[in-house]
Amino acid sequence: MQILQDIPLKNYNTFGIAVTAKYFCEVTTLEELKEALCLKDYPSKFILSGGSNMLLTTNINALVIYINLKGITVVNEDENHVTLKIMAGENWHNMVLWTLKNNYGGLENMSLIPGKVGTAPIQNIGAYGVELKDHFVKCQTINTKTLEEHFFSKEDCKFGYRDSFFKQEGKGKHIITAVFLELTKKNHILNTSYGSIEEELKKENITNPTIQDVSNAVIAIRQSKLPDPKEIGNSGSFFKNPIILEKEFKEFSSKNPDAPFYKLSEKEYKIPAGWLIEQSGFKGKRYGDAGVHTKQALVLVNYGNASGEEIVQLASKIIKEVQMKFNIAIVPEVNIIK
Repeated sequence: MQILQDIPLKNYNTFGIAVTAKYFCEVTTLEELKEALCLKDYPSKFILSGGSNMLLTTNINALVIYINLKGITVVNEDENHVTLKIMAGENWHNMVLWTLKNNYGGLENMSLIPGKVGTAPIQNIGAYGVELKDHFVKCQTINTKTLEEHFFSKEDCKFGYRDSFFKQEGKGKHIITAVFLELTKKNHILNTSYGSIEEELKKENITNPTIQDVSNAVIAIRQSKLPDPKEIGNSGSFFKNPIILEKEFKEFSSKNPDAPFYKLSEKEYKIPAGWLIEQSGFKGKRYGDAGVHTKQALVLVNYGNASGEEIVQLASKIIKEVQMKFNIAIVPEVNIIK
């Protein structure tokens, strides 16, 4: 393991923000990770994974530990199900493609989500009606202070909508090193009712879809709406879709009868944040190199040389305008590093 100095992080975050790590090391084994955490010459440490759900706003005056643990292992299986152990450094989408190749079902709706497997439980990532928690068994962690290894069950993780124990009271206290998922081997349960998946399948004349077909449909939809971080810096959905209570919803829908929504329960409704932002006039707007994507208002983008602070200022402007126009609060899904 080598300690490097003054390393640019532009290629280590999908927003493409040009900040620098004062010190930097890459770890590929649990032993190296523990060794890095023990380095007393670098008391301040910053854990970096796929860099896909963060917005860096300043140089990192610490030892940046880049998690690059690799490997996918079958740890348990029967006639109907398989349990996989996936190391934290595996690319999420490549891992999903691997499961499809092996005809393991469950993750097809989450195709093309950027980032690495180790950060997936932090956000309880999800797309098109499926969330990580739906297939999550447990995850393996290292305590950043004691270096003890520990397993967190689904209940321990306290999963919520783009939320978990690791984003709340456990923030900064544990590093996820592996994730265990249970998938189907046959009789796959397809979820095609969310968004425009059925429309995409119909367009391809597919009436009896496979898990691969669903994945292909999701990829096509995402590519038509979302910018490729390799071409335009972004972190996917910047804001969470707000969830409002029945009283608020009735008031909102009376004023906005054509607004899309998803009924979560008798008392809760999810409103698409992208619609709120678009109706507030921000879709396609650009302020220097910071902007709102032309095809999906939920995505903030870096057209080249925007600073993290410029993206934050744009986000604040959007939050304020949506609140004024709809009396609904939207909050960032992306972790803003200050």
